[in-house]
Amino acid sequence: MLSFTSWGVFQKNRTKPFYRPLFTEKNKFLRFLKIILWLLLVFSWLVQSAMGEPIFLTSRKGVSFQVNKIADGLGVPWGMVFISPDQILFTERNGKIGILVPASGEVIRISGGPKVMHSGQGGLLDVAVPPDYAPGDWIYFTYSKELRGKGVTALARARRDGNRLITLHDLLVTRSESSTSRHFGSRIAFDGAGHLFFSVGDRGVRPNAQNLTTHAGSILRLGLNGSIPEDNPFVHQGNTLSEIWSYGHRNPQGIFYDMERKRLWAIEHGPRGGDEINLILPGLNYGWPVISYGKEYWGPFQVGEGTEKEGMEQPVKFYVPSIAPGSLILYSGKAFPAWKGNLFAGALVLTHLNRVELDHAGMVVAEERLLESLGERIRALVESPEGWLYLSTDSGRILRLRPVGNN
Repeated sequence: MLSFTSWGVFQKNRTKPFYRPLFTEKNKFLRFLKIILWLLLVFSWLVQSAMGEPIFLTSRKGVSFQVNKIADGLGVPWGMVFISPDQILFTERNGKIGILVPASGEVIRISGGPKVMHSGQGGLLDVAVPPDYAPGDWIYFTYSKELRGKGVTALARARRDGNRLITLHDLLVTRSESSTSRHFGSRIAFDGAGHLFFSVGDRGVRPNAQNLTTHAGSILRLGLNGSIPEDNPFVHQGNTLSEIWSYGHRNPQGIFYDMERKRLWAIEHGPRGGDEINLILPGLNYGWPVISYGKEYWGPFQVGEGTEKEGMEQPVKFYVPSIAPGSLILYSGKAFPAWKGNLFAGALVLTHLNRVELDHAGMVVAEERLLESLGERIRALVESPEGWLYLSTDSGRILRLRPVGNN
């Protein structure tokens, strides 16, 4: 029988057992596998960092796409515009401004924005640049401004110097005073010929939309310096405001100028039902609140006198029930050829991306609702130089929709 001492000597002096090399080789192999797995994880992380966190992959009507989260934790990102191929300038309704770098998700804060009346639907609204924008050029904003204790929609512009805005000034403080905190509009579009359009809601006062002595409830057209073009439809017509391009609008929160066909599109909120897509022509009356496809909030009664009236335009499309549209773009088809010439709108209440197919004459031929399963209030939309779609949500995220495979 071995003593504890002799057992210790035996353990110390014995040769290594025959099975030790086998386990050593196995351990080396396992360590090798761990290194490979670690490298794969690092590679996957680098890819995810470059592409954004994937949310979902799907295919609708033969078009495959993936949605990636590019940024989150923001306020309500209200407007977005590409100021270079790799930078998005965005506004938040709370008055903050930032630059998003999609490749990394980095957000660079920009100071010097306008002082906004952040109340209800008001705040810092759209941001836009002309199609020939270059660094140092004017950047345009719409926002709600306090004036004599009431809120109005204002158009301003500024230049960017590094991480701040300089030479900020108002181009037009609209005649849209109201004590309500709703229906400010407002989106901006450029025609590429030295003019800009921007929308103003009826400010929660329905008769405003039929009153040409107020800017409320209208789409306005100005020169890039805020001047009034001589070919505006109501120039030199008494008390009528010369900036007005069209009127009879409730709350247009999406406008887009199609430079190829020289068409101005708008989408606006109806009441309970009756959101509209309209093809905007100068001097025309789009009917609100005299005609509407919507009902009153307080009961099952039609708004106004009906759905049609002589001298008032019919929408290209109306939505019943309301989707609550927050934006509008006409897609180029660069990354998704099957979607070329389609209108896209973010839906706030029915939480989806709304796609509308048009024929050559601008008539609606089909509608599709994308991203419903996300359950997000989709606010702003912008198309990247390569044809990817970026969308912001009221939950504070910026997402990217890009193709997968061959579309």
